[in-house]
Amino acid sequence: MPRTANEYAVYLLLESGHREEIRFPTIQEFQKWYSGELVPKSASNDFISVPIKNIQGEYMVVRPSRIVAIRVEPVFSSSVERFN
Repeated sequence: MPRTANEYAVYLLLESGHREEIRFPTIQEFQKWYSGELVPKSASNDFISVPIKNIQGEYMVVRPSRIVAIRVEPVFSSSVERFN
């Protein structure tokens, strides 16, 4: 039985070498933001808003043309903590 991710960590790798992490509750939420906000303005130097739903009172804006890569990682929570 496949496991279901509790949330998705999305890493925006910027042209400057910085890496920013944002989280989405579902892959569909990420896809909605990606296809609705980021892709249509991908060559733009105008700022777009990046949703930071899990941090109260903070927000982030980014220039879409400065994003060079995006990494999406499923995050699984477990009641059993394992250390290697």
